[in-house]
Amino acid sequence: MGNYEPDAIEVHELVVVRGGNRVLDGLSVHVPSGCVTGLLGPSGCGKTTFIRAVAGIQIIASGRIQVLGEPAGSASLRERLGYMTQASSVYPDLTVRQNLRYFAELAEADDSAVGSALDAVGLRDKRDAITGNLSGGERTRVSLAAALLSDPELYLLDEPTVGLDPVLRRDLWQLFAGLAERGRTLLVSSHVMDEAARCDRVLLMREGRLVAEDTPDGLRATTGETDLEKAFLTLAERAPAPA
Repeated sequence: MGNYEPDAIEVHELVVVRGGNRVLDGLSVHVPSGCVTGLLGPSGCGKTTFIRAVAGIQIIASGRIQVLGEPAGSASLRERLGYMTQASSVYPDLTVRQNLRYFAELAEADDSAVGSALDAVGLRDKRDAITGNLSGGERTRVSLAAALLSDPELYLLDEPTVGLDPVLRRDLWQLFAGLAERGRTLLVSSHVMDEAARCDRVLLMREGRLVAEDTPDGLRATTGETDLEKAFLTLAERAPAPA
């Protein structure tokens, strides 16, 4: 019998209510360790709320979330998670390098980690630029570099490739795959359905509910569609409407 590796994230019957509406409606899901799991679905379906809940910064109405064997939000998880928010989380009045040196000090990482992170996101030539003067896609990459500094066990990445050109998107997905090969776990959200093909497993969401949880090939086999966007539409049409 092989060694059992527990799931990195276990969520049971998660309910989040905001403004009187159920943003997440009884969501139950697991995220395996050591792979890239894509959280896919249209804008407004609850992806960011779900990631915030896993990070332990979202008020929940009910349910249970275990992250790396601990309740979500536990102090012991702070050094084990790398969380990249959808909105830029870096200081606009500092240079790229100053931002990363600041976050490296918080993570107890050295200057070599700063250089590696700059190379990983393709920003070494922008290291002395004022972050606020960068494009939206470049600021997103600075935020991603900050998440890389501590080399965490689990990455929670909310729309990390939004606004990037196809070459940079490809390079970042190669980076994510390399992190998984080193045993790291990644939960990566996106509303671009073709990015599902780059994931080991896919969670498809619609209107606060899980539509499907499978591998990309499994989704194709289940729906008979080779195109993953068409597969999502097929599954969404099969799913019961919210009560």
